[in-house]
Amino acid sequence: MAALLALVLVYNLRMIKLPSSKTTSLKGKKIITRPPAVTGAWPVLGHLHLFGSGEHPHEMLSKLAEKYGPAFTMKFGKHTTLVVSDTRVVKECFTTNDTLFSNRPSTIAFDLMTYATDSIAFTPYSPYWRELRKISTLKLLSNNRLESIKQLRTSEVSVCFKELYDLTNKKNDNGAPVPIDLKRWFDEVSNNVIMRVIFGKQNFGSKIVRGEDQEAVQYKKIMDELSRLSSLTMLSDMVPLLGWVEYFKGDLRAMKRTGKELNSILQKWLEEHKSKKSTDDRQDFMDVMLSISKETQLYGHDQDTFIKATCLAMIMGGTNSTEVALTWVLSLLMNNRYALHKAREEIDLLVGKNRQVEDSDVKNLTYMNAIIKETMRLYPLGFLLERDTKEDCEVGGFNIEGGTRLLINVWKLQRDPNVWTDPMEFKPERFLTENADIDVGGQHFELLPFGAGRRVCPGVSFALQFMHLVLARLIHGYDMETLNGEDVDLSVGSGGHVNIKSTPLELVLTPRLHPELYDC
Repeated sequence: MAALLALVLVYNLRMIKLPSSKTTSLKGKKIITRPPAVTGAWPVLGHLHLFGSGEHPHEMLSKLAEKYGPAFTMKFGKHTTLVVSDTRVVKECFTTNDTLFSNRPSTIAFDLMTYATDSIAFTPYSPYWRELRKISTLKLLSNNRLESIKQLRTSEVSVCFKELYDLTNKKNDNGAPVPIDLKRWFDEVSNNVIMRVIFGKQNFGSKIVRGEDQEAVQYKKIMDELSRLSSLTMLSDMVPLLGWVEYFKGDLRAMKRTGKELNSILQKWLEEHKSKKSTDDRQDFMDVMLSISKETQLYGHDQDTFIKATCLAMIMGGTNSTEVALTWVLSLLMNNRYALHKAREEIDLLVGKNRQVEDSDVKNLTYMNAIIKETMRLYPLGFLLERDTKEDCEVGGFNIEGGTRLLINVWKLQRDPNVWTDPMEFKPERFLTENADIDVGGQHFELLPFGAGRRVCPGVSFALQFMHLVLARLIHGYDMETLNGEDVDLSVGSGGHVNIKSTPLELVLTPRLHPELYDC
């Protein structure tokens, strides 16, 4: 084995080209400045060895930025990567060079499990991608569509809150209230809402938790395996010659099996939708996709795959992101009780205690909005944002070769002391004063929790409406305490593409409204 690896390393030494950090001449005519390059690259592997220290990638890259500046290059296997952590440089990437940075690199995991070449998430920028984007923004996630599915969304939220109230009445053997894992509950309510609006599946997340529906349990098992496998670091994504390692480990076989199982259940749901008729006001997303697919220019893509890929992209972009964001919001509020009390006072003043918070109340909860923004600043869904360059361009005064990958360190960007006062502190008030005009839609490049440019998340409005409603009802309806009065652990999980809290969020909830209000 060692001899084989040595042979591979020697053979590929000549293939390693590290960009120079100095100004060089191109045929004696044009002066080209390349970004600073991190030293210490290994043959074949490049700088991959730096990720084996146990330090989170965003933290390690932040330290390198302190040494090399806000834009520098690294070598990840065969990929030269431009790492950026400066607002001005990021703005240049997504304005001046927006089209050039409009591709998102896929991985072997997503290729094998998620219809990547047909999906809005990973298919290259093209007429087909633009058609997918138009469908997402105008047909699935427009303001009119979100208004039409409001009742579906709120009914699923209400079901979960009824179940949450029932859980608060449970006692342990000593007669004390049983703590509830809100992280798990956020996953349940997210699944309930997402599965209802996409596939028309009622109480799906609740059925998963109770284990009473075999189809729901099977789906959850598949999605958990997809999440696990997609979080693996696959050497063959960066060093194709080492792909045999994953083959012998069995990861590729597991991915193929999971992709097949997922396709089977999505195809089953698609056939069910084909055989039924839905009225316009009861259409879920799969119904909408079926109704427009015959008139949609698919540029050679299969119709069924186009529908399944789009629905799956909505699931993956919606369920996990809302659960993760809500978990971080509540965790930060439990460790900053002044903000929790201030948010509750705002809700009580607007709503009172004789009714539940409704969708129409959300737009008037200014401080709640500031809390969610501040949470997304400190704990965005992904700490790193990745893109591909299509051709040569200039960024930050540097020449960038076509094919270079772009890696934006969102974590460092959103904690930049040159932009944010007390950047490491949780201060929602900043979004009521000097940063009041900053939103999360991708137009303000100092705050990018949903991305930016042509690939900005199309479901921003849907996610924010859902998160505001769930959080407001939770804060309004319950007093909350941690176990033994201790602070919530804010440790971030290791590995994967998503910024997940590493431990459960167990709280003791005490209802603070009339019992009848929880039974609706």
